[in-house]
Amino acid sequence: MATQNRGARGPSATAAVGLAFAAGVLAALAAQRHKFEELRLRVAEVEQSDRQAMLTEQQRLQFYLLTKAMEDPDLAAVYSNVQVDSPVKQRQYLFANALYNNAVLAYRVGIVNWEELHGHLRTICQNSNFRDYWHAHQPHRASLRAESTEAKVGRMVDRLIRDLDEADTEEWWVVGEPPEE
Repeated sequence: MATQNRGARGPSATAAVGLAFAAGVLAALAAQRHKFEELRLRVAEVEQSDRQAMLTEQQRLQFYLLTKAMEDPDLAAVYSNVQVDSPVKQRQYLFANALYNNAVLAYRVGIVNWEELHGHLRTICQNSNFRDYWHAHQPHRASLRAESTEAKVGRMVDRLIRDLDEADTEEWWVVGEPPEE
């Protein structure tokens, strides 16, 4: 009779053990998936941080080269193919380039958001020397990929200059809305 009782309990006990094992496996898989997701997010953060560090280092080098070009007209002639009528104007263009690149870098590494970038560029666009630089370098921007950050920011500056030119107010700081990011 003992054999019969085991036989009667055997399939339900085996099913219970099987279900418990399956539940344990699913719990372990869920824990692994959670851990994997945490690791994936951490890797993404590290990659973003590395990208920001590389952008910052590249900007540092860019600024070093710009500084050299501003100090030496012979080097400035190599830095840009835009022909200007004076070394002063050439240094102004180089400085305008440095201001613009600094603003774009601040956006790219997350120091400023899209709206803050718009406000900063609106201030820069008030300067006639910057506008001269911007118009002189339009052909350079024409080769940018339309979806690139640089092209999007360039379109924002173009729109800002147009909006400022068309504004019927002396309150330039309220002119223009940032385009969608």
